[in-house]
Amino acid sequence: MGHRHAISDADFDRIKNLLPGRPGKTGWVGRDTRLSLNAVLYVAKTGIPWWDRPERFGPWGTAYKRFYRWPRKGTWAAVFAALQDPD
Repeated sequence: MGHRHAISDADFDRIKNLLPGRPGKTGWVGRDTRLSLNAVLYVAKTGIPWWDRPERFGPWGTAYKRFYRWPRKGTWAAVFAALQDPD
């Protein structure tokens, strides 16, 4: 994506298989999980309300729902563990 609040390609490659809604898994397939993840990062880093994020992130409700659903599935814990610096 190239924006300073977006996840890097290298980091996304490390976690993409941990995220729900990917092809080949049961259930609904996310249209653009990376975009939603970047929206969550943007809101978290800037502190703005969900509905005030830039339009490039798509509907605010999509990222909001994922942000609040992923803890129940253990997604955030798995993502944080995968991205943790070993030092």
